[in-house]
Order: sequence, then C-alpha cells, then structure tokens
Amino acid sequence: MNQNGLAQTFNSIFKTDEKPRFFFAPGRINLIGEHTDYNGGHVFPAAISFGTYAVARQRPDQKLRFYSMNFPERGVIECDLADLSFNPDHDWANFPKGMIHHFVEDGFAISYGMDILFYGNIPNGAGLSSSASIEMATGVAVEGLFDIEIDRLRMIQLGQNVENQYIGVNSGIMDQFAIGKGKKDSAILLDCQTLKYSYAPVKLMDHEIVIINSNKQRTLAGSKYNERRAQCEQALADIRTELEVNSLGELTAEEFEQYKHLIEDDTNRKRAKHAVYENERTLLALKELEQGNISAFGKLMNESHVSLRDDYEVTGAELDHIAETAWKHPGVIGARMTGAGFGGCAIAIVHQTQIESFKENLTKSYTERFGFSPSFYEAKISDGAKELTEEF
Repeated sequence: MNQNGLAQTFNSIFKTDEKPRFFFAPGRINLIGEHTDYNGGHVFPAAISFGTYAVARQRPDQKLRFYSMNFPERGVIECDLADLSFNPDHDWANFPKGMIHHFVEDGFAISYGMDILFYGNIPNGAGLSSSASIEMATGVAVEGLFDIEIDRLRMIQLGQNVENQYIGVNSGIMDQFAIGKGKKDSAILLDCQTLKYSYAPVKLMDHEIVIINSNKQRTLAGSKYNERRAQCEQALADIRTELEVNSLGELTAEEFEQYKHLIEDDTNRKRAKHAVYENERTLLALKELEQGNISAFGKLMNESHVSLRDDYEVTGAELDHIAETAWKHPGVIGARMTGAGFGGCAIAIVHQTQIESFKENLTKSYTERFGFSPSFYEAKISDGAKELTEEF
C-alpha cells in the first residue's frame, strides 16, 4: 500500500480533502533470547520492515475516530477525549485508545480529537507483535500532531502500560522497546532488568532472514505463558533459599549447575535451565555478530530452539517441523521459533540462492504432514517508529 492509496482511503472514510500525516511503527522479531525477558535476562530483538501505518489528522473538536483497513467490517470506531476508558465493544481500537489514555494520564496536553486510519501488513496472530506496533504508531502520531516532547523510553513504557494496565496482559517491555528503538540493520541487546541496551550490527552477507508463519492459531500461548512464569518464579524461590539472587537472569550457567539441586520440582528445574542458558546464548550471540561470525550465531539459534522444545516445552509439532526441516536444508545457517510459541512464527537465516528451494521444500513437507501450508515473509531489519516525511 503506497502513500496515495492510504491518503485516498483516509479521505474517503473520514470524508475530508485535508492532507493527513503519515506515521509508521514496525513489527519485531526476536533473533534469540526467548522467555528470558520476565526472568530478568537479555533479549535480542530487531525491528522489521513489516508494520503498522497510521494516517492521521487533528480534529477541531473532542472526537476520536479510528478505522482499520485490516478490520473494515468494524467500520469507524468513535469515542470522546472525555471518556477513554476500556470498552470491549471497541475491539482492536482499545490499543490506540489506551495509548492516548496513557499520554493524557501522564500529563501531556491533548486538547483536540483525531481521525486515525490504520493499515498493518504484519500477518495477524503471527507473534510479530502487531498490538505493540499499533501502540507505537499511535504514540508517534500523537507526538507529531500535538508537538509533544516525550522521551522515547517514556513512550515505550506507556505502550507497555497499555498492555499491562489497560488491556490486562502481563507482558514484558521487549516488543515496545524493539519497535520504539529499532535501528536499520541492527539488533538490540536489551537487559530487561535494567533497560540498558546496545546495538549490534546484523551483517548477514549473502543471507536473508526468512519469517515462516506456521499458520497455526496460538490457542495455548496465554495460559501456558502464565504457567511458565509461575514455574520460573517457583524455581527462583527455591534457589533463593541458599543464594541471594533477584532473578534467574543473574545466574551464570555454572552457578545454576551448582544450585539446581535446590529446585525441588523436576519440571521447574528444566524451565529454569532454559532461562539461564538462553540468557548466556543471547550474550554470546552479540559477541559472535560483532565479530562477523554468522555461522556461530546460527548455531546458537538452533540451540535456542532445542532448549525451547525440550526444556521449556513451548514449541509444538508445527514449529518443530519448520526448524528441523530448515536445519537440514542447504544454505540455512540457523532456524528457531520466535515469540511466545504454541504456533506463530519461526525465523531462518537462509542463503539468497537457496531461499526459493527452501520455501518449496518446507511447503511440501509441512502441507503433507499438517494439511495446511505455512506462509513466508522476507524481512529487512528496519528503523523504529517514526513519522514518514518522504514519499513511500
């Protein structure tokens, strides 16, 4: 969808000939460091070239009108600046509403309403963080339309507040952080405990990142996510009977091996092992990329998937099939699930000359086994959320 198409749709939906402004927030992938965020460890996400466009203008009154080209059947969803409370009838529009609510609650002056049209090219339910993308697209639109000076980290935290307090999802800060702070051709090593971060160049030489959507609905992700959190919290509580530590992310692998006997439940021990070893893999991944060792980076991705499969048990047959098929394919240096698991997406780093045969081979074997086919997206690593001032 180009600028002219979005502008025409905006003018048609909101019945105006006024020129709107254009904003964009990417989606994100996590290259490595899965289920480490709420365990006080490190994550290694990157913003991608798919995302959410917000086409917006200020109104002369107090009305807020939202329209999504992805959910046209919902029509225009309308509310007033005076009542920004969560409303289940407002469906997807609670994400932008929640963001505006938190801006206002934080003391920023939003004195007029807005018309905002959203268009997202992130596949729905794929685990590439479409909700955080909508939040951050709304954030940069509000920032731009009202000339608000807001620190980007604060905007990221407001986005997390929308999830945690307004929507009621107990998620970490990684998604909003990657989307808000993304940088072209770089991943972000983020310490989820301290919010210290650094950029690492992702130079893949002749390779590309291919996103593979399993197209399996992520039905278990929410309940199992909460269960894994509780298991890790119990494992940490057991370790703290002898060792003063604030999170599993503070433990080295050696320390874990020394104290793991304190974890009474075998399953909890496996969950904690994943959190500790995955954090170490993530720190090592940064070093390997800085030195240009992409094959070593790929090996760490593979090890990450094995740990998520065997110790954390969040992959499922579809994601396992994708990763295990990718590992055997020529030109693939690494593949793993990305996101919460139980469906959603995997990523693979594939040599450019092998991408088409990789897609064909995987589609054939996957469809034969599961009766439906995966989808593929070739993603570039892109900048974070911003206003679009040039033609696109």
